[in-house]
Amino acid sequence: MALKNRKKFDQINVIPFIDIMLVLLVMVLTTATFIKQGVIPVDLPKAESATKEDKSKEFNIYIKKDGSLYIDKRKVSASELRSELEKIGKKQTVVLRSDKEATFQNFVTVMDMLKALEHEQLYIITKE
Repeated sequence: MALKNRKKFDQINVIPFIDIMLVLLVMVLTTATFIKQGVIPVDLPKAESATKEDKSKEFNIYIKKDGSLYIDKRKVSASELRSELEKIGKKQTVVLRSDKEATFQNFVTVMDMLKALEHEQLYIITKE
């Protein structure tokens, strides 16, 4: 008869667990943001054999609405673009930004150059 007075335990209260997980998520996200942006100040040690890292890792190509080509802020022709692409390494990152109103042929021309020169790292920038 003592067994009939027991309540069946068929539910688990998960609200405290969710609260703890949300706090941990906020802590991870804020820490990751600080690390990514370099906000956390760190005084780096000096070394005599240190070499400067090349900050120009990206090669930026722009295709404007009228079909004009730019390397960074400098306007270039298609032949100049090809010669510039020949100068850089095949593993250097190439970032392509094309205006949505530009003709598809301009985009294909640049892609064809990159393929012919066997560039491996290509990023096409779009909006969400």
